[in-house]
Amino acid sequence: MFSTIYNDVIYRPLLNLLVFFYNIIPGHDIGVVIILLTLLIRLALAPSFHKSLKSQKAMNDLQPKLNELKAKHKDNKEAQAKALMDLYKEHKINPLSSCLPLIIQLPILIALYQVFGKALNPHVDIATRLNGLYSFIARPEFLNPNFLGLIDLSKPNIWFGVLAGLAQFWQSKLMMPKNTGEQDMTTKAMAMQTTYVLPVISVIIAIKLPAGLPLYWIVTTLFAVAQQYYIIKKHPQPKN
Repeated sequence: MFSTIYNDVIYRPLLNLLVFFYNIIPGHDIGVVIILLTLLIRLALAPSFHKSLKSQKAMNDLQPKLNELKAKHKDNKEAQAKALMDLYKEHKINPLSSCLPLIIQLPILIALYQVFGKALNPHVDIATRLNGLYSFIARPEFLNPNFLGLIDLSKPNIWFGVLAGLAQFWQSKLMMPKNTGEQDMTTKAMAMQTTYVLPVISVIIAIKLPAGLPLYWIVTTLFAVAQQYYIIKKHPQPKN
């Protein structure tokens, strides 16, 4: 049942949108199609992503107070947890909401991996590659995997992998807490992993995937960066 829901709700709509855009884009550039598809996905999910990024910024702004409470109750974990939850409640922050984008994006990433891996595979006949099209979507005779006539998005591309990692680093750096004062070792370790280790892992994974997926990740991350800048500008960090 889950596979049927996944196929009908995520995989097939993404496949059909990919082919629909491919049919109407002048020059049938699959890279432009992927960029448009990415922007459409981000716009559809923008409200939930905006709420999550806004919550993350609010938590970053509260970091000095969080550090104070942790230091104050360092010998009493139960009192520390209660004080932290009271602070979150006072500022109407859900500490788990920052995980929402990852939860939402995971099935989309899996579906896009399957769509790109199957639809752009030149070793499979076009009917099999595009199995799952709706009756009102025209089936193209050929699906050109090249972006700007230069990059084959059906194959791994090291430069797209590196760009995906750099975009991830930019976003992680932007979301790092500022002026946090004394941090505990766990907080410092998590910040280091998010800012420096995660982008490296992104590169390692991205350079092994069909370049269409890193292209999606680059565009969706840059969209998130733009959202984050908007939130920072609209909600500047309060002065102590």
